[in-house]
Formats: sequence, C-alpha cells, structure tokens
Amino acid sequence: MALDTLPARVRVHEVGPRDGLQNESALVPVEVKAELVRRLVAAGLDTVEVTSFVHPRWVPQLADAAELFPLVRELPARLPVLVPNERGLDRALELGAREVAVFASVTESFARANLNRTVEESLAMFAPVVERATAAGVPVRGYLSMCFGDPWEGRVPVARVVEVAGRLAELGCGELSLGDTIGVATPGQVVEVLAALDAAGLTADRLAVHFHDTYGQALANTLTALQHGVTTVDASAGGLGGCPFARSATGNLATEDLLWMLDGLGVETGVDLDALAATSRWLAERLGRPSPSRTVTALAPPSPEENPSPEET
Repeated sequence: MALDTLPARVRVHEVGPRDGLQNESALVPVEVKAELVRRLVAAGLDTVEVTSFVHPRWVPQLADAAELFPLVRELPARLPVLVPNERGLDRALELGAREVAVFASVTESFARANLNRTVEESLAMFAPVVERATAAGVPVRGYLSMCFGDPWEGRVPVARVVEVAGRLAELGCGELSLGDTIGVATPGQVVEVLAALDAAGLTADRLAVHFHDTYGQALANTLTALQHGVTTVDASAGGLGGCPFARSATGNLATEDLLWMLDGLGVETGVDLDALAATSRWLAERLGRPSPSRTVTALAPPSPEENPSPEET
C-alpha cells in the first residue's frame, strides 16, 4: 500500500561488514567476511561498505582490511571503505578502492572519544583526505555521528549539526550520512534536523540517514526521513552493530526490517528479502547467536519441534 509522500525507490547503503562487525569482540575470519560481502551483493544490494582502513589498535576487528578488500573488489557493486586519515586513504587507493568515507563527530565529547581530537582538529585532518580523493576521482561520503544525542552532552543543538554538515560539504563530501549513534532520536527531531539542513542549502538529495534502534525508533525515524525527501538509508544485515567508542550505542537498523517496511509500502530497493534473511541467519550461526532482526526471526524456517509430524500430533 503506497503512500504519496514516499519516494518510488530507496537506495540501501549496507554497512554490515564494517559497522555491523566492528563491535564484535571475537575476531571474524577474513574468509567469512568476504563471503558475507559476496552474499550481500548477490542478494541485490548495490552498495556494501566493506571495511575501514583504521589502525588495528583502535578497531582490532577490522585489522584485516588490506587482506579483505582484494577478495571482493571486483564484485559488481559500490564497495566504499572508511578512511580515518591520509595514511588510510593511501592504503585504500593502493588496493583499488573506488569510494571512501570519513567519519566526523558533531559533538566535542565524541570527537575526543572516537578520534582523540577536537571537532575542528578532526575536520582539518579530513581536509587533505577529501581533497586528494576527489582529485583522484574517488567520491567521498561524510558520516556525522551524534546528530541527535550524545551520551556525555545530552541532546545536540540542531545548529551544531548544520554547522558540521556544512563544513563537510565545503570540504567536498558529496553525500552526508546523519547518524543517530546512540539511537535516541524521535521523528520530531528528524523533521527538525532535516528542515534546518534544507534551509542551509543541504537538501535531501545529498543526505542519507543512519539510525540505531536503542529505543525502537529506527523504523519510525527512517519513514519520517523518507517522507521528507531522503532516498538513501544506511542499514546493517541482521541488525548487527554498535559503536566501540560509545557503549550506549546498540544495533543498527536491520536491513531486513527496513526491507519489510519498504516492500509493504511499495517502495523499490532491488534487494531480495528472502536471500538477505538467509545470509543473516548464515552469519548469525558463525557468530554463535541469533540475529537481533525481528524480520529475520519471523522468516526463519520452523524447526521440527515447532512443526511436528502428523505421527507426533
């Protein structure tokens, strides 16, 4: 049942291999990560964020970035990678990365926790990264974390979001992803932030949204963003994820939950929901725990105990 206020098609920016796995304490073998990316692309996802070229000390789970990326770089999809600085960019470009992203904080507290820098210092660090990538013909996405609330500072002023978003746009980031890193946003806040960005000239066609589901608001917030013109949504297969630098950050919006909603609204994504759910169940088996996605659970084949044979009934 379609709604007039929604776009006809939404691009899902799949972050599972990077943002979904980065908070896992047990190291996931590189072969499993590569197979995950292959399965995600086969399910129809045309954008899969593969990894981050960050120092292993900061995110040990992603220490195998240089080993992983060559295993998947020829897949027929957009395969962006996160780069924290010029050294990370060098490593990514050497391996043939065609899209990169930088990860900025709207708040000073999280900038310190995540990057060990002030917001201003982090933007100065990103400037040559964006300039060099753009000069090489490599598009740059800018992530903005803590757009709605911060565990140390509380509710984030909308003007602060607009300011940092504007700075990233000025540096040359073509797309800006608005992150509700600790999952505290509600639809009214989403409208407020999007309206302020639009008034500043940062229109919805340049924006993506990235919601965490701490308070169960991720789908409601996403629907609100779509009704206000956003057409790119970040999500993580199986609902995996969090943030190693903000303990109150829980899982990302599950890609399957997003697809169930969009399918019901008649919004096209090009993604096979059944294939994706099967991939998330496959990954959950390797992680040794059930998928947190409600849709993955609902679509799971019934066990013999749930469907007894006629002889047993």
